[in-house]
Amino acid sequence: MLNLFSDLRYKEVIDIHSGFRLGYVCDAEFDGEDGKLISLITPGKAKFFGLLGREDDYVLPWECIARIGNDIILIDQKGEFQRRKKRKSSWF
Repeated sequence: MLNLFSDLRYKEVIDIHSGFRLGYVCDAEFDGEDGKLISLITPGKAKFFGLLGREDDYVLPWECIARIGNDIILIDQKGEFQRRKKRKSSWF
């Protein structure tokens, strides 16, 4: 099965141990020298319907991805999920 990166954005990410829904892929990290995919990033939960921003993003290392299907990505993450603060862009 051949997938484009743009197709990953429409796949939902779910943890197979807890059934926790992490959302949809919003970004990815690549190693420029080796050309390898390092991790997928999903946005954190919205606070108060998105009016108060979002929690930190989930960073999912490539090693924890168990299966990529037609409409879902299953991850095998034991323990806590790695989080990263979202970079804020300045208006000026």
